[in-house]
Amino acid sequence: MTIENIPVRFDTKIAVLLREDLETWQRLNVTAFLVSGLGSQLPEVVGEPYADADGTPYLPMFRQPVLVFEGTKETVTAAHGRALSRSLPRSVFTSDLFATGNDRDNRAAVRAVPKDQLDLVGLAVYGPRNAVDKVLKGARMHP
Repeated sequence: MTIENIPVRFDTKIAVLLREDLETWQRLNVTAFLVSGLGSQLPEVVGEPYADADGTPYLPMFRQPVLVFEGTKETVTAAHGRALSRSLPRSVFTSDLFATGNDRDNRAAVRAVPKDQLDLVGLAVYGPRNAVDKVLKGARMHP
């Protein structure tokens, strides 16, 4: 077996947890925003650039799968607390962000609310597999 054929197993996990009551467009939007936070601050999660057979270059993407989960409002809130207590890298999306239209207003909307009162609709987290699994306790894989 050559090195190219050996399955890659990561000791880390990238996970997104979405509140189960979101509309389809909201789920997609929230997921995209959440993972952009991880990629911008954690260079180790980003792989090498892509190129097609013609040599056309493409941007690099995450080096590992992003697992998407869903849960109740209470599940998301509990996961947020566990991510904070473990000091794992995380990004959040609150319901207030659906009413804003730019990055400045998004940050202001989050900044205006204490962490234990955030109306979370999504959370992205990265870290060791077992720590992320503990954060996601009670969540289920997104259908």
